[in-house]
Amino acid sequence: MSVLPEECAREILEVAPLIMRNIREEMRRHRTEGLSVPQFRTLLFIQRHPGTSLSDVAEHLGLRLPSTSKLVDLLVGRSMINRLSSSGDRRKVELSLTERGLSLLDAARAGTQKQMVELLSELTVDEMENVMKAMQTLRPIFALSERAEVELSR
Repeated sequence: MSVLPEECAREILEVAPLIMRNIREEMRRHRTEGLSVPQFRTLLFIQRHPGTSLSDVAEHLGLRLPSTSKLVDLLVGRSMINRLSSSGDRRKVELSLTERGLSLLDAARAGTQKQMVELLSELTVDEMENVMKAMQTLRPIFALSERAEVELSR
């Protein structure tokens, strides 16, 4: 059976949002410390992009800079984010997670992974191998795309 790239793209566009919705719901369900969804998304974004700027976080969240600054200030005050001046440009602020922020995300991720294990355990061994092969095939393609996007935003 020969599959066209258009058919493959269509299938990914239909299935990926279902998977992501499930992941987001589970991550939110396992968040602690009374975090709002934007605060939680901020921690996740900074974890994926250590050293990111306030502007990058604002763009990711779809918020204006002053609102994002207040949100980040709150997370800095709760010892979840470090805010450091860039070594290259003191006007630029780099954001990273503290041990507490990392720990919080690790706990949410562990709970989410446990739920995914339950869902995936319904698959046969062959089906799980197919999913693993597909993920391993897609990872480098989309990792390149994400790296290019980050470079363009800087």
